[in-house]
Amino acid sequence: MDKIVIKWLGHSCYRLESDGYSIVVDPYKFGSVPGLSRLSVRANEVYCSHGHDDHGYRQAVQLAPKEGLPFTVTKLDSFHDEVQGAKRGPNTIHIFEAHGIRVAHLGDLGCALTREQQQLLTGVDALLIPVGGYYTIDAKAAWELIQLLNPVVAIPMHYRTDRLGYDVIDRLEAFLDLCGHAEYRTEDTISIEKGMTPRVTVLTYQG
Repeated sequence: MDKIVIKWLGHSCYRLESDGYSIVVDPYKFGSVPGLSRLSVRANEVYCSHGHDDHGYRQAVQLAPKEGLPFTVTKLDSFHDEVQGAKRGPNTIHIFEAHGIRVAHLGDLGCALTREQQQLLTGVDALLIPVGGYYTIDAKAAWELIQLLNPVVAIPMHYRTDRLGYDVIDRLEAFLDLCGHAEYRTEDTISIEKGMTPRVTVLTYQG
Protein backbone atom coordinates (compact mmCIF):
# COMPACT_ATOMS: atom_id res chain seq x y z
CA MET A 1 0.00 0.00 0.00
CA ASP A 2 1.22 3.52 -0.81
CA LYS A 3 2.30 5.32 2.33
CA ILE A 4 4.75 7.72 3.95
CA VAL A 5 6.26 6.48 7.20
CA ILE A 6 7.03 9.30 9.65
CA LYS A 7 9.52 8.73 12.46
CA TRP A 8 10.01 11.36 15.16
CA LEU A 9 13.66 11.81 16.08
CA GLY A 10 13.00 14.47 18.74
CA HIS A 11 12.16 18.19 18.88
CA SER A 12 11.26 19.07 15.27
CA CYS A 13 13.36 16.39 13.58
CA TYR A 14 11.63 13.70 11.53
CA ARG A 15 12.56 10.99 9.08
CA LEU A 16 10.11 10.46 6.22
CA GLU A 17 10.31 7.26 4.18
CA SER A 18 8.49 6.01 1.10
CA ASP A 19 9.49 3.23 -1.29
CA GLY A 20 12.78 2.78 0.57
CA TYR A 21 13.74 6.43 0.01
CA SER A 22 14.15 8.65 3.08
CA ILE A 23 14.28 12.32 3.97
CA VAL A 24 15.36 13.89 7.27
CA VAL A 25 13.88 17.25 8.23
CA ASP A 26 15.38 19.68 10.77
CA PRO A 27 18.26 17.65 12.27
CA TYR A 28 19.62 19.06 15.52
CA LYS A 29 23.12 19.43 16.95
CA PHE A 30 23.82 17.40 20.08
CA GLY A 31 23.51 19.65 23.13
CA SER A 32 21.32 22.21 21.42
CA VAL A 33 18.08 20.81 22.89
CA PRO A 34 17.92 19.62 26.52
CA GLY A 35 17.16 15.93 26.90
CA LEU A 36 17.84 14.79 23.33
CA SER A 37 20.37 12.08 22.56
CA ARG A 38 23.06 12.49 19.93
CA LEU A 39 21.48 12.30 16.49
CA SER A 40 22.95 9.89 13.97
CA VAL A 41 20.74 8.99 11.03
CA ARG A 42 21.08 7.93 7.39
CA ALA A 43 18.87 9.30 4.62
CA ASN A 44 18.86 10.14 0.93
CA GLU A 45 18.15 13.83 1.48
CA VAL A 46 18.06 16.40 4.28
CA TYR A 47 15.97 19.58 4.51
CA CYS A 48 16.15 22.35 7.11
CA SER A 49 13.56 24.99 7.91
CA HIS A 50 16.33 27.38 9.02
CA GLY A 51 19.93 27.39 10.16
CA HIS A 52 19.70 27.35 13.97
CA ASP A 53 21.54 24.46 15.65
CA ASP A 54 18.34 22.79 16.81
CA HIS A 55 17.02 22.61 13.23
CA GLY A 56 19.87 22.97 10.76
CA TYR A 57 22.65 20.55 11.76
CA ARG A 58 23.05 18.70 8.48
CA GLN A 59 26.24 17.00 9.71
CA ALA A 60 24.10 14.62 11.80
CA VAL A 61 22.73 13.02 8.63
CA GLN A 62 24.75 10.51 6.62
CA LEU A 63 23.63 10.88 3.01
CA ALA A 64 22.91 7.90 0.78
CA PRO A 65 22.69 8.12 -3.04
CA LYS A 66 19.60 9.78 -4.53
CA GLU A 67 18.07 6.87 -6.42
CA GLY A 68 14.41 6.26 -7.18
CA LEU A 69 13.18 9.56 -5.76
CA PRO A 70 9.43 9.21 -4.93
CA PHE A 71 9.04 12.65 -3.32
CA THR A 72 8.30 16.05 -4.70
CA VAL A 73 9.06 18.97 -2.39
CA THR A 74 7.36 22.36 -2.21
CA LYS A 75 8.97 25.15 -0.18
CA LEU A 76 7.02 28.07 1.30
CA ASP A 77 8.81 31.12 2.68
CA SER A 78 7.68 32.29 6.11
CA PHE A 79 9.12 33.82 9.29
CA HIS A 80 10.46 32.56 12.61
CA ASP A 81 8.64 35.36 14.45
CA GLU A 82 5.69 37.70 14.23
CA VAL A 83 7.75 40.68 12.96
CA GLN A 84 8.80 39.38 9.53
CA GLY A 85 12.00 37.78 10.78
CA ALA A 86 13.36 40.83 12.61
CA LYS A 87 13.92 38.80 15.80
CA ARG A 88 14.78 35.30 14.57
CA GLY A 89 15.00 35.37 10.80
CA PRO A 90 13.26 33.41 8.04
CA ASN A 91 11.60 30.00 8.22
CA THR A 92 10.85 27.56 5.41
CA ILE A 93 7.75 25.37 5.36
CA HIS A 94 8.18 22.12 3.43
CA ILE A 95 5.46 20.03 1.79
CA PHE A 96 6.64 16.52 0.91
CA GLU A 97 4.47 14.51 -1.47
CA ALA A 98 4.68 10.87 -2.57
CA HIS A 99 1.91 8.75 -4.13
CA GLY A 100 -0.52 11.62 -3.69
CA ILE A 101 0.11 11.70 0.08
CA ARG A 102 1.18 15.10 1.41
CA VAL A 103 3.12 15.73 4.61
CA ALA A 104 3.77 19.33 5.68
CA HIS A 105 6.51 20.32 8.13
CA LEU A 106 6.02 23.88 9.41
CA GLY A 107 9.50 24.28 10.92
CA ASP A 108 9.72 27.05 13.51
CA LEU A 109 6.69 28.91 12.21
CA GLY A 110 6.21 32.11 14.17
CA CYS A 111 3.88 34.11 11.95
CA ALA A 112 0.48 33.95 10.30
CA LEU A 113 0.20 32.19 6.95
CA THR A 114 -0.67 34.02 3.77
CA ARG A 115 -3.91 33.15 2.01
CA GLU A 116 -1.97 31.34 -0.72
CA GLN A 117 -0.05 29.31 1.87
CA GLN A 118 -3.28 28.38 3.60
CA GLN A 119 -4.66 27.10 0.31
CA LEU A 120 -1.56 25.00 -0.38
CA LEU A 121 -1.57 23.49 3.13
CA THR A 122 -5.29 22.86 3.51
CA GLY A 123 -6.19 19.19 3.73
CA VAL A 124 -2.66 17.77 3.91
CA ASP A 125 -2.52 14.16 5.04
CA ALA A 126 -0.14 14.98 7.90
CA LEU A 127 0.77 18.30 9.48
CA LEU A 128 3.89 18.53 11.67
CA ILE A 129 3.24 21.65 13.71
CA PRO A 130 5.10 23.50 16.52
CA VAL A 131 2.96 24.09 19.60
CA GLY A 132 5.35 25.27 22.34
CA GLY A 133 5.30 29.03 21.86
CA TYR A 134 8.04 31.54 22.70
CA TYR A 135 10.16 30.71 19.63
CA THR A 136 7.16 29.63 17.52
CA ILE A 137 3.39 29.88 17.44
CA ASP A 138 1.88 28.81 20.74
CA ALA A 139 -0.66 26.12 21.60
CA LYS A 140 -3.68 28.35 20.93
CA ALA A 141 -2.40 29.55 17.57
CA ALA A 142 -1.43 26.00 16.61
CA TRP A 143 -4.86 24.63 17.43
CA GLU A 144 -6.56 27.45 15.51
CA LEU A 145 -4.30 26.73 12.54
CA ILE A 146 -5.15 23.03 12.64
CA GLN A 147 -8.85 23.86 12.59
CA LEU A 148 -8.25 26.22 9.65
CA LEU A 149 -6.12 23.82 7.59
CA ASN A 150 -8.05 20.67 8.50
CA PRO A 151 -5.23 18.14 8.10
CA VAL A 152 -6.05 14.43 8.35
CA VAL A 153 -3.36 13.80 10.97
CA ALA A 154 -1.89 16.60 13.10
CA ILE A 155 1.36 15.82 14.93
CA PRO A 156 2.57 18.35 17.54
CA MET A 157 6.29 19.11 17.84
CA HIS A 158 8.67 21.64 19.45
CA TYR A 159 7.25 21.38 22.96
CA ARG A 160 8.52 20.57 26.47
CA THR A 161 8.06 17.42 28.53
CA ASP A 162 9.59 16.17 31.77
CA ARG A 163 12.33 14.60 29.67
CA LEU A 164 13.13 17.09 26.92
CA GLY A 165 12.72 20.59 25.57
CA TYR A 166 13.55 24.19 26.45
CA ASP A 167 12.36 25.57 29.78
CA VAL A 168 10.87 28.66 28.11
CA ILE A 169 8.47 26.78 25.85
CA ASP A 170 5.14 25.31 26.92
CA ARG A 171 4.53 21.72 27.88
CA LEU A 172 2.65 19.47 25.48
CA GLU A 173 -0.35 19.48 27.82
CA ALA A 174 -1.04 23.14 27.03
CA PHE A 175 -1.85 22.08 23.47
CA LEU A 176 -3.65 18.87 24.37
CA ASP A 177 -5.96 20.74 26.74
CA LEU A 178 -7.24 22.67 23.72
CA CYS A 179 -7.68 19.83 21.26
CA GLY A 180 -9.44 17.59 23.77
CA HIS A 181 -8.69 14.11 22.48
CA ALA A 182 -5.43 12.81 21.06
CA GLU A 183 -4.06 9.45 20.01
CA TYR A 184 -1.00 8.53 22.08
CA ARG A 185 1.48 6.17 20.49
CA THR A 186 4.10 4.38 22.56
CA GLU A 187 6.32 4.30 19.49
CA ASP A 188 7.98 7.10 17.53
CA THR A 189 6.52 6.12 14.15
CA ILE A 190 3.28 6.44 12.21
CA SER A 191 2.38 5.35 8.67
CA ILE A 192 0.39 7.93 6.73
CA GLU A 193 -1.98 6.45 4.14
CA LYS A 194 -5.01 7.66 2.26
CA GLY A 195 -8.36 7.19 3.99
CA MET A 196 -7.17 7.59 7.58
CA THR A 197 -9.50 8.84 10.30
CA PRO A 198 -8.78 12.49 11.23
CA ARG A 199 -6.86 12.72 14.48
CA VAL A 200 -4.21 14.44 16.58
CA THR A 201 -1.37 11.98 17.15
CA VAL A 202 1.37 12.25 19.78
CA LEU A 203 4.49 10.22 19.06
CA THR A 204 6.90 9.07 21.80
CA TYR A 205 10.57 9.99 21.63
CA GLN A 206 12.73 6.87 21.72
CA GLY A 207 16.21 8.41 21.72
